[in-house]
Amino acid sequence: MPIAARRVFRLSLTMALALAGAYGLALPLPFLAPLFALVLTAAPAPPVGPKGLFGLILLVVVTLGVGLLLIPMLLNYQVTAVLLVAVGLYFSTYLTVHQGKALVGTFLTVGFTLISAAGMLDFGLATLVIKALVLGIAVAIVCQWMVYPWFPEDQATAPATKAAAPPDILQSNWIALRAALIVLPAYLLALTNPAAYLAIIMKSISLAQQGSVVSARNAGRELLGSTFLGGCFAILFWFALKIQPTLWMFFLWMLLFGVYFAAKMFGVSASRFPASFWQNVVVTLLILLGPAVEDSANGKDVYQAFAVRMGLFVAVTLYAWLAIHLLEQLRTRRRRSRLTACALWHPRPAGSAPPHAASADRATPTPPG
Repeated sequence: MPIAARRVFRLSLTMALALAGAYGLALPLPFLAPLFALVLTAAPAPPVGPKGLFGLILLVVVTLGVGLLLIPMLLNYQVTAVLLVAVGLYFSTYLTVHQGKALVGTFLTVGFTLISAAGMLDFGLATLVIKALVLGIAVAIVCQWMVYPWFPEDQATAPATKAAAPPDILQSNWIALRAALIVLPAYLLALTNPAAYLAIIMKSISLAQQGSVVSARNAGRELLGSTFLGGCFAILFWFALKIQPTLWMFFLWMLLFGVYFAAKMFGVSASRFPASFWQNVVVTLLILLGPAVEDSANGKDVYQAFAVRMGLFVAVTLYAWLAIHLLEQLRTRRRRSRLTACALWHPRPAGSAPPHAASADRATPTPPG
């Protein structure tokens, strides 16, 4: 089987098994398991071993524990706590972009925002979210162990990885600042009603991560397009699941949708959009579909709750696009003003030729006569 096809089936089957395992075991926030399966299996690499799983769980507990430490400050010193969260968001994204520590940066971002906001409602809810994240990661990695032997990577034909050039520190600082400004308003909104807006924090974190790899020119098309498409696929998935709402059908529909999205991500099926676009589509689908299943089980109005969440997702996405556009304009304006100031402080004498022209004259030989 071609290596791209193996990656497609490995990712889709891992997501479907993680979803079936999480819902079958009645884990808290079960939609997190296929979400972590997507994040951990998207990279073409073998899964971590038992020692790596233990280290990853320890990393998750330590990084998410930062959010528990912020809860007393949020209750007593709100302004100081919000400033610490802003600095933490900047530092987390800087670790991801400049240091290449994506998992550490992501879980620090979740700890600073999602865990602390949940603790504002109830400390037990914050610990429940941490438990759900740890169990979701464990289920996803166990499913990777089950699937990987059937669809392994071919090391003999794998392309040699070249050492990536170190990123520009100024660009990394700018991306980190931009990501912090994208997540912070959603976090402040979630503090007003954590029970209703926790999903908004997850969506804003996803947008901030996607915004760090897209240009300002393409931000609107990729951010808004992936959000709308994820909502449409969530509606299609929901009505397909209503035909026969059983765990086996949930597994099979997730497998079918996963094959389609993985084919787009790994280039088996042609697409005009990059892999990050389709990954954000799947993230949006899972964040919308998981709470909808919980609402249905609890007897709530699924369609009204879905409409509210989708409207909030679109609003957060529009804000992220606007923030990226305005910040890039501000950056361009500052560059132009800096170049103008340099030209004013170092004027060229009247009648003198530009440096490149002078060098060209010296390099041109004088014709005889």
